Amino acid sequence: MARAKSSPAIQPRVQLRGRLWAEVDGKPILTDAGIDLLEQIDACGSLSEAARRLRFAYRRAWLLVDGMNKAWPAPLVRKATGGHRGGGTQITDLGRHVVRTYRDLQLQLEHLLDTAGDPFKSLF
Repeated sequence: MARAKSSPAIQPRVQLRGRLWAEVDGKPILTDAGIDLLEQIDACGSLSEAARRLRFAYRRAWLLVDGMNKAWPAPLVRKATGGHRGGGTQITDLGRHVVRTYRDLQLQLEHLLDTAGDPFKSLF
């Protein structure tokens, strides 16, 4: 009986992964979910619409915003009530700065992990 020809081994793609968040006194004040929410609020000007886009319950979104606003030296989000359009929600200048800084750090972390993963790749 003839032996089956073996195909060349497929190299697995090894990648290191990491998560970024900010804490004060061991309590998270900024997470991926919070950043995503800030970005959506900035894009649509509405907390309820941002929550819908992210498939968050409104209460979860409101609690995230409230927690971030209380944790930072100044609010990241301001809510306007009333008006003929029902108000809205706006991200503050500090909120925009926090989002930009977080996303920049995220890219730096991904680059670091890509580079640091090289020694693992040689094991496969």
